[in-house]
Amino acid sequence: MTPLAAVRRTTSAFVLAALVGTALAGPAHAQEEPLPVSITGPDSVNLSLHPEDGEWSEPQIELGLQAPGESVPDKDGIIWPIHNGEYTVTVDASSLAGVASVDFSQFGRGRGCSVDGLVATCSGYEVYAGQDYNNLGGIRLDVTDESTAGDFGAIEITAEGEGLAFTGHTVDVLVGGTELLMKQLTEPEGFQAGDTFQAPLGFRNAGGLGGDGVVLRISGSRGLSFPSTFSNCWYDPRDPDHVLGRSTAICIFDSEFAGGAAYGLSASFPVETAGFALYDSMYYSFSAVPAEQARELLTEGDYKAGDGPALELVRVPDTDPADYTRYAEMDFPTTNTFDLALTGERLRAREGSTVSVDIGFANHGPAWLALLRSGGEPISFWVDLPPGTTVTAVPEGCRPGWEGAEGDYLCSIDTPILEDASHTFTFGLHVDKKIKNATGRAFFSYTMPNESNPANDSGKIVLNPVGKP
Repeated sequence: MTPLAAVRRTTSAFVLAALVGTALAGPAHAQEEPLPVSITGPDSVNLSLHPEDGEWSEPQIELGLQAPGESVPDKDGIIWPIHNGEYTVTVDASSLAGVASVDFSQFGRGRGCSVDGLVATCSGYEVYAGQDYNNLGGIRLDVTDESTAGDFGAIEITAEGEGLAFTGHTVDVLVGGTELLMKQLTEPEGFQAGDTFQAPLGFRNAGGLGGDGVVLRISGSRGLSFPSTFSNCWYDPRDPDHVLGRSTAICIFDSEFAGGAAYGLSASFPVETAGFALYDSMYYSFSAVPAEQARELLTEGDYKAGDGPALELVRVPDTDPADYTRYAEMDFPTTNTFDLALTGERLRAREGSTVSVDIGFANHGPAWLALLRSGGEPISFWVDLPPGTTVTAVPEGCRPGWEGAEGDYLCSIDTPILEDASHTFTFGLHVDKKIKNATGRAFFSYTMPNESNPANDSGKIVLNPVGKP
């Protein structure tokens, strides 16, 4: 296989769970035919000539075994192996001599492994159904001072054991293949919700090898949208009924690109922002994918082609590598505001009676409050009840405070909170003692960033008010 063919194969670099400890031994199922077992792992690994900090320790290759069926606990909760009997697994990385260094230290722990140069042999005894309990461990690869772009090798994994029919696995290894880093974006000075961001998208190929074919994928949250501007881009708008849905665009470029070179677009990519947008998230990525394969991505959604001129890639000279990153994300606009408001209630109540007290919550906008980066974390406000009362009913979303808490009850509101959201929290109160102007309140304990009107962040609860409100 040529280096160019290898780089076009899917590159997998992932870390699975740690090796499962030895399971309780149990009787194996009787087998008339050898049990078919496949060795699993990534098909290929592309080793960067410029690894980032933190990439030096984790293995890029995790190997395991895949046997028929699924591992299901018995009535006692025990998962038994479906085969007992010795087998050996051999990992031969000999062809990586002079290409990359190989670290077997995280492979086959507890399996009695031996390593001879670039060949490791490990033993095993139990095989479980499925894959979850058949992990073999990881192999770490690193470039060396001798590694150069285009160096290529393969790791061959084989196994044998009585009563087992193994299917081996090969991991292709390429050094300095295509490695596209994205141009970092910043919010333009003075940008406001409702404006259109003309995004200067681009990438730099940090790898030593070029390629043929690039796909751009850009996605934005509820407050962002992409006008159908370019004929070689396909657009899938957000489902309006799905608050956390995203608009997506895919652009396909049937263009060659060189190793170590940077590219931008022939025109800026417009991103429209809604009047309610606030810290909406946008991310984009360029991937080295041949055009015919890239079109398969269009089957994932309801994509429609744009109706404007074709967008092209343009080589950009004299770029600063520090301006490019592996993951390009941006949260904007940052200057919009919302107005969260709490309202209480004034009412008269006789001693011994039970009353309902409504606490109103509303967002008067203009922005929504999404908290997308925190995964929809709720916001909270406190409620102090009027003296002389006892709670008989607590609304959903509220719970009693604890010792030393800022209020009697803590109420939570799920996010996202839309720009016109409102909700009522109704407490049931028994009036133990009639007190004139018995006053409680609902309040936020702090002012949130982008809050435009802190004055209405609290509301009074007054029983038996005296005089004008």
